[in-house]
Amino acid sequence: MERPIETLSIVAAILGLCSAGSPAAERPNIIFILADDLGWGDLGCYGNTNIKTPNLDRLAKRGTLFTQCYMNGSVCSPSRCALFTGQYQARHRIHGHYATREENEARGMSNWLDPEVPNVARLLKQAGYATAHIGKWHLGKESGGPAVEKYGFEFVGTSEHGEPGGPPDDPHFRARSTALFVNEGLRFIEQNKDKPFYLQIWTLVPHAPLMPTDEQMKPYKRFSPGGQDGFPHRSAAEIYYASVTDLDTQIGRLFVGLEKLDLTAKTLIFFSSDNGPEDIHIYNAGHSGIGSAGPFRGRKRSLYEGGVRLPGIVCWPGHVPAGRVDNESVIAGVDWLPTVCRLADATIPGAHALDGEDVGDVLLGRSRARAKPLMWEWRFDIYGEPFHRSPMLAIRDGRWKLLMNPDRSRVELYDIPRDPTELSNEAEREPEVVERLASRVLAWQKELPPGPLDASAGSRDYPWPSESPQPRGGAGTKGRP
Repeated sequence: MERPIETLSIVAAILGLCSAGSPAAERPNIIFILADDLGWGDLGCYGNTNIKTPNLDRLAKRGTLFTQCYMNGSVCSPSRCALFTGQYQARHRIHGHYATREENEARGMSNWLDPEVPNVARLLKQAGYATAHIGKWHLGKESGGPAVEKYGFEFVGTSEHGEPGGPPDDPHFRARSTALFVNEGLRFIEQNKDKPFYLQIWTLVPHAPLMPTDEQMKPYKRFSPGGQDGFPHRSAAEIYYASVTDLDTQIGRLFVGLEKLDLTAKTLIFFSSDNGPEDIHIYNAGHSGIGSAGPFRGRKRSLYEGGVRLPGIVCWPGHVPAGRVDNESVIAGVDWLPTVCRLADATIPGAHALDGEDVGDVLLGRSRARAKPLMWEWRFDIYGEPFHRSPMLAIRDGRWKLLMNPDRSRVELYDIPRDPTELSNEAEREPEVVERLASRVLAWQKELPPGPLDASAGSRDYPWPSESPQPRGGAGTKGRP
C-alpha cells in the first residue's frame, strides 16, 4: 500500500514543476495525461466548487489553461485515434468505440488502428525518445488487434482493465487503477531519466462504473443522502467526486516523483480528457452522470460543446507562460502529433496528411486564430434528453460553429464566443456563413468511408404522448463505453 502523501510535498513539487526558470537547452520530456469521460467543468480551475482537485488546479496556475480545447471525437476510440495520428479518425474507419468484431462490423468500423500508420510514439522513438504507454488503450486490442508495443512503445504498463479478458477480480480495481498507473509511470521515468522520454498515462477514471473505496469517499460524506448520519446508499456525488479527487491525488504523486528526480525543468505536461461527461441514461452510469460539462450543452456522444470541449492544461517551465488563461485560441486533439513532433524535433513523413496543425506557438504564449477548421461526424444514437442530441455533422471555423445533418436538416449556427451554450441559432440571420461552412463540411463528409447509420442519428425527436401510445424501450437499456 502507498504511504500517505503530505500535501505540502505535492504543493512544493507543483510549484517547482511549473515555476518560471531558464529555458531548457535539450528537447523536453513529454507527459500526456488523458482522463476518461472527465467533463470540462469537473476541475476546480474550470469552476467546479464541489470537487477537490488541488494538484491540477495548481498545475493550471503554474502553466496555461485553455478554455477552448477540443477533442475530435465525442467518445473514446475516435478521440484517441485523432490524438495519436494527427488525422481525423474517420480516415481509419473509427466512427465509434471499438468493441467486439461483430459490433465493429455492424457499425462499418475497422477492428483496430493500423500500427503502420505514423503515430506520436513511433515518430518520437525514431527521434531518440524512450516511449511508454500506461493505462487505457481502446484502439483495437479488445477486438484482437496488435499488442500496444507494435505502435512504437518500448514500455507498456497495466492495460485497460486487463484487456481483452475483462477486469480483475478486485471490485475496486478502477478506484485503485490511477495509483497503479502512476507507480508504473514513475518506474519508467526512473529508468529513462537520463534521456528524453514520452509517457502516455491514459486513465480509466472517471469512466463508469465507478466504485471508490470508503477511504476515498470520506471527504464527501456530507453529500450522503442521509447527511452526516449516514444512509444505506451512496449518492452519485460521493462516488463521482471521490473518484475525480483520487485521480488528482495520484497525479500529484507523479509531480512529486518528477521533482525528486530533478526533471521538472525538462518536462512538458499536457492534461486533458477524451470526451465529455457520461449521460445518466446509460445503465451503469447513474453515478457518473453527475459529471459536469460546465456551461455547455451536450454530453458524451453529442457534438454540442459539452461533448467535445474539454479541459486543456499545459505546463513546461520557462517556456509555457505561468498563470495564463487562454480564452482566445482554439486547440484540438488532432494538433497533438504535429505540435509534439515539432517540439521534439521529430520528422513527420511527407505522405502522412495531417488534419491538425502545429500549435506550439500557442502553447508557448501566442494567442491566434486557427489556420484549419475543425470538423466532426457522429453516426449513432445520442442518449439522454433531446436538448443534448446534436445533428450528425459539425464544423468550427473562427467564431462560428455549424451543425447539420447530411440531408441539410437541422441547420444550426452558433457564435461560440458569444453563445457558448449554443442556444441562439443564427442560421437565418447569417445565410452566407451557413452556406460557406455547409459546403465545407458536406464535402468533407462525402470523402469519409461509407457505413451504416443508427435510425435515430441526428434526430432530437421525443415520443410525445398520443391517444394510442406505443411501447418503447428506454434510452438507458444499453451501456456503451
